[in-house]
Amino acid sequence: MSKRVAILLSGGGSNMRALVTSMTGEHPARPALVLSNRADAGGIAWAKAQGIATEVVDHRPHGGDRAAFEAEIDARLRPYAIDIICLAGFMRVLTAGFVTPWQGRMINIHPSLLPKYRGLHTHGRALEAGEQEAGCTVHEVTAELDEGPILGQARVPVLATDTPDTLAERVLVQEHILYPAVLRRFAQGNRAPLYLP
Repeated sequence: MSKRVAILLSGGGSNMRALVTSMTGEHPARPALVLSNRADAGGIAWAKAQGIATEVVDHRPHGGDRAAFEAEIDARLRPYAIDIICLAGFMRVLTAGFVTPWQGRMINIHPSLLPKYRGLHTHGRALEAGEQEAGCTVHEVTAELDEGPILGQARVPVLATDTPDTLAERVLVQEHILYPAVLRRFAQGNRAPLYLP
């Protein structure tokens, strides 16, 4: 029986689209829900057009009460009998109260070669440090930000002419290859890291 996947996003959802597009045929998982903290997220409109269930949990009415925000997300997930959560540009930090019950069933893609450059502004930081290569990482989500076990990485060379935007564009191409490949393996129970050339 296919694993039921929820994809959480905040924006256009290009990684979500790559995941959804991959989950066909013999794939061991299927998209069951796309959830966003923004009603105007482009990814929500795209998912609806594909006939995928969507939910919106706006963080703003909760103010600084992250526990209440996360409790509402959890309540929206429950009816869909979700097996795996994929974070795909979900721009809210999740606390241990949410992460711990889902640990081992939640994965994220991050635009750096972890453990380098956790958090935001990864491409600018890599350029400032004079890195020769950059890339992306899929990892299990734990209570510590961008700290979970690595499930896969893809690398790109840093060019002398790169800006944060040009580097981000090239890394994103690899994200769209790496994330679907790792999800397929993860849904089959394979957590050995996948390293793309």
